[in-house]
Amino acid sequence: MIVITTPTGGIGRQVLDNLLDALDARDDGTALRVIARDPARLTARARERAEVVQGSHADPEVLAAACAGADRVFWLVPPAPGADSVEGHFRDFTLPLCEVIARHGVARVVAVSSLGRGVAKDAGPISASLAMDDRIAATGVHYRALCPPFLMENLLGQAAALRDTGEFRMACATDRVLRTCATADIAATAARLLLDADWTGRADVPLVGPDDLTPNGMAEVLSDVLGRPVRVRETAPEAYRASALRFGASEAGAQGLADMAAAMDAQGFYGASAPGTPDTAPTSFRRWCEEILRPATL
Repeated sequence: MIVITTPTGGIGRQVLDNLLDALDARDDGTALRVIARDPARLTARARERAEVVQGSHADPEVLAAACAGADRVFWLVPPAPGADSVEGHFRDFTLPLCEVIARHGVARVVAVSSLGRGVAKDAGPISASLAMDDRIAATGVHYRALCPPFLMENLLGQAAALRDTGEFRMACATDRVLRTCATADIAATAARLLLDADWTGRADVPLVGPDDLTPNGMAEVLSDVLGRPVRVRETAPEAYRASALRFGASEAGAQGLADMAAAMDAQGFYGASAPGTPDTAPTSFRRWCEEILRPATL
């Protein structure tokens, strides 16, 4: 039994689709169970093929019910910019999982984390993700932390601005390499690991795309793909914080985002020193822009 959290989210939905495709081909009897706040948002195929437990995976009772009899879990803590504490948000999700692992005998957990282990300090959600890894691994469960850098899908929130103004904003230096990853590659790697019963122990799995682009270089790719001039504007961490507050983030959530941006710039863990990982993250920025971003700007 494989349990999938966030099955209607940007990554979890793709993990679920990949597993359904693989299990259709394998037909080996592996069962799927999903935890969904709103089951109506699941596809008809998912509702037909997977057992659905309604609720939040931060709820200990919901999580325990979903993990009863399960041996594998896909784990993702959803973003919550309105949370009172970034660290507390991750802790409140993760401690029930640690209890469930001990109680129900879950053998393997595959979770979405971040690059930056051993480097990232005071980095808001990134630091909280890395602390989550330590908590889960301390249970003794076999654990794989999926570690991407900057997600290409973060730019989808600026699709309207790209269409209307030809501009996007980045809260990092525009002349330094920023490594990227497409969520489809995260989902494909997660599904592969969830279907593999042979790996053991704890390990990070970097997912670094093939490009060594700066944000300025990303603007050049976007200009070519969209067929019109595109420019990038650097946003200072404090301005990023103010923008997050205007869009409804809590003081803690906005500060966490600002801390993350400042740490990425100062500590460089999403930068040129991170080598590409073609086995786990083959999607180029240009291909992603052609297939995902360009349709969103039409």
